[in-house]
Amino acid sequence: MHITRTRPDSKQGPAEHFTGAVWLDEIAAPELPSRLRMFSVHFAPGARTAWHTHPHGQVLHVTEGEGRVQREGGPVEPIRAGDTVWIEPGERHWHGAGPRTFMTHLAAVEAAVDGTTVTWGELVDDADPNS
Repeated sequence: MHITRTRPDSKQGPAEHFTGAVWLDEIAAPELPSRLRMFSVHFAPGARTAWHTHPHGQVLHVTEGEGRVQREGGPVEPIRAGDTVWIEPGERHWHGAGPRTFMTHLAAVEAAVDGTTVTWGELVDDADPNS
């Protein structure tokens, strides 16, 4: 057993992967052989990820606020505190806060053998009324 009592500093989400103000707090990145990675992600109103995929899928659990998630070709879905979302391996998607509220979620992924956890695509188009 290992108890972590200190955390890395919060990091701002880079502009090439996020629209708006997004902050990431690393919760878990245990040593190999574990490939679990977990973050608490804080989105300001209207902030969101770019389109992206995960090699082994992703679990999102909303801890506060209201947000949105969309898989490619599907409708934008509302998500609220208490909701858990399973995103399939390789499923292209984005997620973020609603237009008028903050949203925080826990994000858990399993890294691929090479350490990859995400493949980023383009930013979600602001002109899209569903974004």
